[in-house]
Amino acid sequence: MAAPSGGVNCEEFAEFQELLKVMRTIDDRIVHELNTTVPTASFAGKIDASQTCKQLYESLRDAHASRDRVIKNCIAQTSSVVKQLREEREKNLDDLTLLKQLRKEQTKLKWMQSELNVEEVVNDRSWKVFNERCRIHFKPPKNE
Repeated sequence: MAAPSGGVNCEEFAEFQELLKVMRTIDDRIVHELNTTVPTASFAGKIDASQTCKQLYESLRDAHASRDRVIKNCIAQTSSVVKQLREEREKNLDDLTLLKQLRKEQTKLKWMQSELNVEEVVNDRSWKVFNERCRIHFKPPKNE
């Protein structure tokens, strides 16, 4: 699933996480998808497994790229906010509200950065399952 066309709200971490959860649906359902679309040896003649695997490969690749863009975009936006708050904080060391806001943004940035690690685990798991079931039916292009 691609990111919504209206853009991503990086300000609220809960919304950011919910969007990623929705975008990870393809990865969460990959085993079921493969079980229902890629035939076992006894049913191999009834379904074009190579075309099915190719379509699933393209869907996974696009979903992973889309999520990567969303996560990195939000990290960049939040990093910019943290930088700006740091600069303001240096000018006004006595402002506790500013300090509190800076800490909140820094924490959110760390959470978003940790989503990159989660993404790596999710992607690795999906590609492992995909390769186990589709390796005999479809060979991804070498350049990807």
